[in-house]
Amino acid sequence: MQIREATPADVPLILSLIRELARYEKLEHSVVATEDILRESLFGPRAYAETLILEDQEGPQGFALFFHNFSTFVGRPGLYLEDLFVKPEARGKGYGKALLARLARIARDRNCGRFEWSVLDWNEPSIQFYKSLGAVPLDEWTMYRVAGDALERLAAMDR
Repeated sequence: MQIREATPADVPLILSLIRELARYEKLEHSVVATEDILRESLFGPRAYAETLILEDQEGPQGFALFFHNFSTFVGRPGLYLEDLFVKPEARGKGYGKALLARLARIARDRNCGRFEWSVLDWNEPSIQFYKSLGAVPLDEWTMYRVAGDALERLAAMDR
């Protein structure tokens, strides 16, 4: 097993893995990303996120897509894991743990004060896995989202 940084040549693979993750999460209808969008967002003049690819002798088995956020209270950057996915047939081999450990090392090496992610509340296997690694849920925080028409309306208020 090896973990490597994604390259622009990996964009079709990344999109394929995103779609597999979306199917698993019952959210495939939400995927609007295209290869062109990912190429620009991940490898364009301003890269908004980074991707790790996990491979074994059978080929690509998973990925992690992450970016930096910032904590004003800590005064340092954080690492936010947007997506972590290991193909179902490759689970149970320690691949998810290996990706999380690599991300933790990246966070430590980059002097991040936090390493965070979200998990769907119904995904009990993942919740238990994360807790076994020492992750704790932030029960006092609720995530909010503005997207689509609501985002357009809110942006229009900036005159």
